[in-house]
Amino acid sequence: MKRQLLWTAIALTGVSAILSLVKLWGAGVPQTVLLAARWVAILGFVLYGVFKRTLTAWIFIAMLAGAVLGHDWPSLAVNLRVAALAFLRLIRTIIAPLLFATLVSGIAGHSDLKKVGRLGIKAIVYFEVVTTLALVIGLLAINISKAGVGAQVPTQSSESLQVQKLTASDTILHIFPENVAKAVAEGQVLEVVVFSILFGIALALVREDRRKPMLVFTESLAATMFKFTNIVMYFAPLGVGAAIAYTVGNTGIAILLNLAKLLATLYVALLVFLFGVLLPIALLAKVPLRKFVSAVAEPFSIAFGTANSEAALPSAMEAMEGIGVPREIVAFVMPAGYSFNLDGSTLYQSLAAIFVAQAAGVHMGVGQQILMMLTLMLTSKGTAGVSRSSIVILLATVGSFGLPLEPVFLLLGVDQLMDMARTSVNVVGNCLATVVVARWEGDYPAREPVIAALPVKEHA
Repeated sequence: MKRQLLWTAIALTGVSAILSLVKLWGAGVPQTVLLAARWVAILGFVLYGVFKRTLTAWIFIAMLAGAVLGHDWPSLAVNLRVAALAFLRLIRTIIAPLLFATLVSGIAGHSDLKKVGRLGIKAIVYFEVVTTLALVIGLLAINISKAGVGAQVPTQSSESLQVQKLTASDTILHIFPENVAKAVAEGQVLEVVVFSILFGIALALVREDRRKPMLVFTESLAATMFKFTNIVMYFAPLGVGAAIAYTVGNTGIAILLNLAKLLATLYVALLVFLFGVLLPIALLAKVPLRKFVSAVAEPFSIAFGTANSEAALPSAMEAMEGIGVPREIVAFVMPAGYSFNLDGSTLYQSLAAIFVAQAAGVHMGVGQQILMMLTLMLTSKGTAGVSRSSIVILLATVGSFGLPLEPVFLLLGVDQLMDMARTSVNVVGNCLATVVVARWEGDYPAREPVIAALPVKEHA
């Protein structure tokens, strides 16, 4: 039934597109017929959404409906901005508590890193090097494709359209919070991150009986904020539809071409990262590629289908043990990588942040982009393997640089397609990290039991 409704909606959309093309060629197709054809197609997608009942389907339907509404009735569409702004306010309430909870629980919860010693240092060094390369590739890709240029996203005249001009001393001072409440209120995400990191380190140094209550609180707060995020995301179709309608009503339908260009840019950049960074690392570490690719296929497909890194975690850990990575290394590197080594999400955030600036018509110099990259190096560590959490981090980062937030709404319209790609790359990156660290430790391939190497005596 669901598949039939989907194909019916697609067929109706095709009919609407053909009628529009016929109109462009000069045929006398009445405007009312075109209008009716478009909205019948939208109605078909709505019926599909009623039976499908997934957030992704409704966000996509809302994006289509918003684009058609903005095209057909622009005077009505421009009044829907209040719904988009209401959704934005809900999203912004998530940022500070989510970052604080995930960073503190991640750092204090791994206070046994000093016991692991050498393994922990090697893993963290690897994570930082690879995620930095992912950020650089994202920045290069969006600067080459310029997917956001010409998007003409409408903003309020009262909004800041200039990136903060910071001197070297201002940049250093901008990192350290003088008042954490002020940092939260002003959306200074870098200051919130630094406070959270220092708080997490301090908590890790407290003795066990004092540390445990606060650690339980931050873990509970993190779980609560993810549930809060899930609740807020139920309003995403309304927010996305309103934002698309408002944008198309002001600027026309051309904005969708920019989103298609951004989607292509992300996929190309992720392929460059896979074959230009992860593949050479695998070759240098002498990872058996055929065995590795075969083992990663299942968790990769789970991550791509669900757009959720955590859904693939059990399968990924089992697969890495299956190809000979010692269990103690898998148990340490894989969960740590879910906090510190989300390569696909990190690449996406750098790419998307510059897209926002381009769409807003704001020029960011090399120094400003490097500062944003350094900010993302920290904020991306608070990105958990939960679907669409990257949007929350992106909102925090672009907001702290004084960029308008409307373009982020537009990203939600194609976020599922981008989320599937970046999440699957996250899983591949963490699987490779476990093998590389095990090889670096000299524990891969795992040593075979001595009894397996003994010659078998032949009996007469």
